[in-house]
Amino acid sequence: MNRLRTLAAALSLLGLLGGCATADRDRTGETGSLRFIGEQRIPLKQDVRGTVAGGFSGIDYDAARHEWVAVTDDRSAQGPVRYYTLQLGFDDKQFSSLAFTGVTTLLQEDGSPYPDSAGARAGKGVLPDIESLRIDPLDGTLWYSSEGERKLGMDPFVRHASRDGKLIGTLPLPAMFHSEPGREWGPRNNLSLEGLSFAPDGRSLWLALESPLYQDGPIPTPKNGALSRITQLGRDGKILRQFAYPVDAIPAEPGPGKACDNGISEILAVNGDVLLVLERAAVQGADGKYVNYIRLYETDARGATDTAAIPALAGAGVVPARKRLVLDFTSLKLPMLDNLEGMSWGPRLPNGKRSLLLISDDNFSPTQTTQLLLFEIGDRP
Repeated sequence: MNRLRTLAAALSLLGLLGGCATADRDRTGETGSLRFIGEQRIPLKQDVRGTVAGGFSGIDYDAARHEWVAVTDDRSAQGPVRYYTLQLGFDDKQFSSLAFTGVTTLLQEDGSPYPDSAGARAGKGVLPDIESLRIDPLDGTLWYSSEGERKLGMDPFVRHASRDGKLIGTLPLPAMFHSEPGREWGPRNNLSLEGLSFAPDGRSLWLALESPLYQDGPIPTPKNGALSRITQLGRDGKILRQFAYPVDAIPAEPGPGKACDNGISEILAVNGDVLLVLERAAVQGADGKYVNYIRLYETDARGATDTAAIPALAGAGVVPARKRLVLDFTSLKLPMLDNLEGMSWGPRLPNGKRSLLLISDDNFSPTQTTQLLLFEIGDRP
């Protein structure tokens, strides 16, 4: 069931006209406005060429092919790990249509699909948890990140693939992103590599951890925020710089004995120093239902301590990056605000303005939905 809803929310937005991937955009950065255009939804477990669509954790726009790519974090439970291609119909007045045009299986080094949990335990490869997918701005190939599976001793990774899903290579990652067996050190399980974005020139990539490394301090609580690392790597894996990003405290208290969390779910490079950061919090009420609190921030690496050589942020006295609220999604007053995990620049709209798209991960759950939210990026006032 596709739904369309339009409303406007004029909000301050600094520097959103730069960016990554292959979308047409100005990369100098300007002050503009953000206006909500509309929404589309994907039915629960929609069949797409014999696969189950859902669990979307990353999306990107390919201007050269005039299509969108979206990846699922299925972990091969509903089918082999895969990405989809889509055509979206919209203009500056409405978000009118969504259609799947293809599905491609992502492959391991030996050419086999990624295994499910049982297959990984049986030694058939690494268990994937794909959280972001990007079009390479230099050649149109794909890069994707996985959170890994700490419980199975499988580290997070970033991999490079051709459009037919074949593996080209794996990006070397800093030692701090590798876990140490029997020790609370390195990335936490399911709170690891969540955000991925190319720098505007395509020569480097930004990676964002969802939550702090063990050695960097505790995860966010309703009373306290936390520091999560955002790292710029060359295409050879060399660290170019890294900074600590201040994740918000969880914005509400959960019900008695219930769960809550907050962390980075995606990033987008605006220019050489500025990034958009999507923070997503989920708070479980006494009735067991979750409420999502989602905010879009802009952060600037300039002025922050370079943390690349600091083994542990806890007690290190680092200067975190500055950040500024761009949009609190609750202000849109949508009928439902789900688990937004993917974010991408889009093409120019007919009025000459630029577009921004977000997608949610429904976890293949009947209590959630896959929603795509479309925004217009305005000009300098």
